[in-house]
Amino acid sequence: MKSKKTIVIISFGIICITIFINLLKKDVWVVNEELLKEEVLSIENSVETINLLDVTPFDWDVVYSFGPYTPKEDIYKTIGYKWDTISETVNEGMNQIVFLNDGKVVCYFYGYPESNGYGISFESENYKDAGYMLYIKDDLNFQVERRDSVVYLRN
Repeated sequence: MKSKKTIVIISFGIICITIFINLLKKDVWVVNEELLKEEVLSIENSVETINLLDVTPFDWDVVYSFGPYTPKEDIYKTIGYKWDTISETVNEGMNQIVFLNDGKVVCYFYGYPESNGYGISFESENYKDAGYMLYIKDDLNFQVERRDSVVYLRN
């Protein structure tokens, strides 16, 4: 009888620990956004242009840029599926950038460059539903601009 209680308590403990660990685990797009931010902010002051591949330390094949006020539903429709933690931009000047690899989100960031410490903006001839797209094979050279300790990448 005592051994059954011990087994139940140990099993319950393992389940609780597993749930706790999964709650603390960050999504891949959050981890990659942190890596992207680190890379962009480490661009040397003397650099005037940079290839986007040089600051994206993760695999991707297409990146989308969505304009201000783009509804979540339009973003989901454009990229092909829904995922958690997406926010809508509510003002001009906010970023809404989504990197995909094999159709899955691998990096996502949004917000004001002034709050994030960096911003990426682009327009391209590739436009789908609600956003501009750049493919890995496109010209990925961006101008590096600095203003008030914020790093901007613009193409």
